[in-house]
Amino acid sequence: MSEQHTYRVIVRGTWDGLTEDARARLLAEAGEHGMASMRFTEEGSLSYEPAPLKHFSMRYVVVSDAADGEEMAGAIAEDRAEGALRGLGYGFRDLRSTVTDLDTMKVNRKSRSRR
Repeated sequence: MSEQHTYRVIVRGTWDGLTEDARARLLAEAGEHGMASMRFTEEGSLSYEPAPLKHFSMRYVVVSDAADGEEMAGAIAEDRAEGALRGLGYGFRDLRSTVTDLDTMKVNRKSRSRR
């Protein structure tokens, strides 16, 4: 059995070709998708600023084979984002991802004498 790693992935993009209905829905729901909603989840959490309604980000937790690496985790998250956004009827472009491997991330802890 291969080793699994947990990745946190931020997928960023730009709204594009939004219908009037989609734009109205995004503006009406903007309060639910601000700073307080930023969480890493398997299904993804969408966040954006309503003014200007231009860019968005989605945060994902992806668990995949360590051998597949960060590139695969980013591709999985981008695929999830595309599916979610299309399912909601939102137009978008320029998806790009930033990946952090939680299993290899170094944690710097302050020593007791520095507290």
